[in-house]
Amino acid sequence: METVTETVDGGLAELRPDRDRPRGWTLLLDGAPQSHVDLDDPRRLDFSYQRRLGHIADLAGPPGQPLRVVHLGGGALTLARYVAATRPRSTQQAVEIDTPLVEFVRRQLPWDRTWRIRIRGGDARAGLAKVPDGWADLVIADVFRGARTPAHLTSTEFVADVRRALRPGGHYAANLADGPPLSFLRGQIATVHTVFPELCLIADPAVLRGKRFGNAVLLAADTALPVAELTRRAATDPQTGRVEHGRALADFTGGAAPVTDATAVASPAPPAGTFA
Repeated sequence: METVTETVDGGLAELRPDRDRPRGWTLLLDGAPQSHVDLDDPRRLDFSYQRRLGHIADLAGPPGQPLRVVHLGGGALTLARYVAATRPRSTQQAVEIDTPLVEFVRRQLPWDRTWRIRIRGGDARAGLAKVPDGWADLVIADVFRGARTPAHLTSTEFVADVRRALRPGGHYAANLADGPPLSFLRGQIATVHTVFPELCLIADPAVLRGKRFGNAVLLAADTALPVAELTRRAATDPQTGRVEHGRALADFTGGAAPVTDATAVASPAPPAGTFA
């Protein structure tokens, strides 16, 4: 297999074959890795942040029970494929602004047409606004433009609309990227906490210590979170993760101020050489 490329709205999309998996592919945009798909096994999650989101999907309801999931950011539909494979009859909506990217993925990495996955073209926040009140069991935000999360997807107003779309007891999971001094990440925790009473953060310990740039997954709900089981799973992942919750998470946040539509900024750009 050879690398397949196409110019899309977000830049140069590349699908690079996985040397270890006969039908495995990594999606990159302008050189930044976005996701990994194994067409032979959609249950396989290769990227550490996707494994953490997979754990959250596993724990969002009884095993095998169908879920209603909203994916903000479509990409290669890795998590939508995972939910469809692990929770048959789930109903999913994916919102992706880059329509040429969706078509590229549809051609090169086709998915099972019996899966209940609907793709909406357009802005993630506008797509979220179309979700009926209380419809979703799980909302996953994984939106990057130019390797940065757009500012309008980081505010209290945005998170309030996430909560509107969730059923009582539903879960919100956000993939966030930051590096030292972690100001963006701390601000996002404070922002989400203005809307949801229960939060936890899953990340590589080196990222949490401000030693390097990387991903962190923030999970929020209006009911108790499965912290113990998430901690166990993160600790046994190939790339070990740590879960912060309660007082430890409050200490990590350190009094950071929530952001609103008026003050929000995009997440920081990765340092040069991050994906080299």
